[in-house]
Amino acid sequence: MRKGLWLTTALVLVSVLAGCGNKNDSNGGAASQASPSGSAPAPASASPTPSQEASGSAAVKKIVVGTGTQFPRVCFIDENGKLTGFDVELVKEIDKRLADYEFELQTLDFSNLLLSLETKKIDFVAHEMEKNPEREAKYLFNKEPYAHWRNKIIVAKDNDTIDSLDDLVGKKVLTSATSAEAQILENYNKSHDKKINIVYQSGAANDTVAQVASGRVDATLGADFTLSLIDPKGQLKTTGDDLSEADILFVFRKDDPDSQRLSDAVDGAIKEIKADGTLGKLSKEWLGQDYTSDDAK
Repeated sequence: MRKGLWLTTALVLVSVLAGCGNKNDSNGGAASQASPSGSAPAPASASPTPSQEASGSAAVKKIVVGTGTQFPRVCFIDENGKLTGFDVELVKEIDKRLADYEFELQTLDFSNLLLSLETKKIDFVAHEMEKNPEREAKYLFNKEPYAHWRNKIIVAKDNDTIDSLDDLVGKKVLTSATSAEAQILENYNKSHDKKINIVYQSGAANDTVAQVASGRVDATLGADFTLSLIDPKGQLKTTGDDLSEADILFVFRKDDPDSQRLSDAVDGAIKEIKADGTLGKLSKEWLGQDYTSDDAK
């Protein structure tokens, strides 16, 4: 190669590399980046390679996080019209600690969250999702739990006739479709001749309280920390033994390498947030006490 041609080529290559970067553009996207070998730029959606991760040159990947607006203190719209709550603020904290990702929260009806995950409208679900065998068969859960809860029967404060699932046979029990509590009721009906009358709803928590307190339905099921959040006036009570207990995790698409990488990254951030006390602080702030481990009572 002639010396002049070699110099020209080198100068062009230096100019190209100097003009590339990995910062977000004004629309929240990521600028493409040329590889050191001069090959075509990788698309912004491509997963970072180990060498990119080591050099810090990977493009920031946008992640859409599905959540709801009807769960008081967990994911809800406050008096200022702001989406907030325990799960929402935790997602924001995780986002701060993952430089390779940019999270965008998208609100959906609870019953549409898992379907939206399956159809790739969102990338993971943040809505106090309990891990159970039925869900685990269809979805990927991250490994590091951010809360732990126990499901119980909830009835009107003056109702002393219900103490177990057997006591709910023939009675109306309110629950949300696709919820872990709905799965408990559905599993009971599959294994018993006499059935519980399951009433599905997608309304707000205050409607649940009103329906149970007024006797329009006989009971509902809920996590141990739920009652004080949805029923500040004390119209309801929990009854009987724990129906189940489970870790609370985020839900991702199964058999998807990008989802697995994202799940692993989220696990790393949660471990940090636990270790420095931030997770327990968020739980106490939003849920009233620390529900972030299986020692929570």
